Amino acid sequence: MTTTPSLSDMPAATFPDWIYDGSPIPDPLGYGERAVTFLRRLRHPASTAPGRAFQLYPWQERIVRRIYGPRHPDGSRIVRTVFLMLPRGNRKTSLAAALSLLHVIGPEKVPAGQVIFAASDREQAGIGFREAANIIREDRRLKVVTAINDAFNSAKQIRNIVNGATLRAVSSDGRAQHGTTPSFVLADEIHAWQGRDLWEALKSGLAKTPANLLVIATTAGRGSENLGAEQYDYARRVALGEIVNPEFLPIIFEAGPEDDWQDEAMWSKVNPGLVHGFPSLPSLRALATEAEHRPADRAAFLQFNLNVWQANSRDPLFDLGTYDARTFEEDEADLEALPCWLGVDMSINGDLTAIVAAWRHDDGQITVRPTFFVPGEDLRGRAQRDGVPYERWRDEGLIRVCAGPIINPEEVEAAIRDLCATYDVREIAFDPHLARVVMQHLADEGLPVVEMRQTPLIMGVAAGDLERTVNGRLIRHGGHPVLRQHFASVVVSRGTSGLARMHKARATERIDGAIAAAMAVSRACAAESSLSSYCAPGSALFTF
Repeated sequence: MTTTPSLSDMPAATFPDWIYDGSPIPDPLGYGERAVTFLRRLRHPASTAPGRAFQLYPWQERIVRRIYGPRHPDGSRIVRTVFLMLPRGNRKTSLAAALSLLHVIGPEKVPAGQVIFAASDREQAGIGFREAANIIREDRRLKVVTAINDAFNSAKQIRNIVNGATLRAVSSDGRAQHGTTPSFVLADEIHAWQGRDLWEALKSGLAKTPANLLVIATTAGRGSENLGAEQYDYARRVALGEIVNPEFLPIIFEAGPEDDWQDEAMWSKVNPGLVHGFPSLPSLRALATEAEHRPADRAAFLQFNLNVWQANSRDPLFDLGTYDARTFEEDEADLEALPCWLGVDMSINGDLTAIVAAWRHDDGQITVRPTFFVPGEDLRGRAQRDGVPYERWRDEGLIRVCAGPIINPEEVEAAIRDLCATYDVREIAFDPHLARVVMQHLADEGLPVVEMRQTPLIMGVAAGDLERTVNGRLIRHGGHPVLRQHFASVVVSRGTSGLARMHKARATERIDGAIAAAMAVSRACAAESSLSSYCAPGSALFTF
């Protein structure tokens, strides 16, 4: 039997215990009560209550009261931003739609006010809009005071014909909404948004209106260097008390790092609707059973059903938690005494170049350390396109920024020479496709250049070597954030042979460091025998 979660079971960190503890929520002017009364008078086509009344469950009612009740002495609302992170199936879209109507036809309406539903694409934006439209269509009193335009392939809009307030659906894949002055914005599933144009346009528009409200309603996402992750990180810091901002209300339902993902009591903790029958408990059980032996399904279950923000891709090469646990401070003297292998992933114009060094310890452990090169021209624009903080990484010395629009191969050569002068480099592995000239220069100097073509067979073996090294807890590293971000962006597909193919889910993601690491680690693994696994036609020592 599913029960309301006990507070003693909650993590002390981010869980919104005020939803369950019965503590008083200030409502000096009665605006919280007014909002709850309005929502209860709505109707919903899927409601099972008498008269299809909108079902506002106790935990939802507490959220509404917490948003609209507390006021400044002048009567203005204290809360201006809400970050509501709920797992799938907990009816956040229905609640968000009802809140939007509170600002279009309800007591929070503003004459000629603009209410905006914003999502990652038109289809997603339309889901919340249709929810609001269907609520209106259930009540004749609301139908006569509104005009709904939801024709296929046209702009979606609900207009209050009495005072001119409107609700519109927009998407982040469309043109930015510059010039808008919204009083209420729902940012739906922000973890899926691409770029920042729409976000910045809506935020600047909200700043133009008094009593504005931004509600971010989302499930957990993936990655650590994107808009959704940025907002999630800020919300967590407010929830933890690291940032004091009474205008920002974080409401985060998420499983903690110590929680057992198969514990049904914990499912109830992070799914507040489960006690009321949504999402379906049997369906969660079925998903958990499938996830037990499928890493990709388990990652999806953690993200969508337990609301655990995933740092890695949906189909990762290895578990990032295992990788993170292998962080060490290395002694330079120790590394100088160890054999070293270099993997180099050269770039096409505008991309990144990565050199990863792999040192093999006597006990079979392998230490990796990267060097990254990034074109310096329009570095800020590149950061926005890729969704990563290149400027901060530059300032922290984590990447080398090359002047101009491309990476100068001479700078890469110089870095390799420095590594060879410092460490016992046994091999420097390149894919010759983009590196013929660099390989020739280094080979002419007597450096140990080898070919390692990035074919499916060769890189499949290399990915497998890297995967086994990490999963076998033999990897060692210094916690370089750029290399970790590249590992987190890897998506893996496996053919009938079982070999892994490393690729990226989106063109703007970068996995150059992961490719170079697989090359270096695989060459280090191959050194266990006197015969390299790449001593085959097309994979021999580099010759002309």
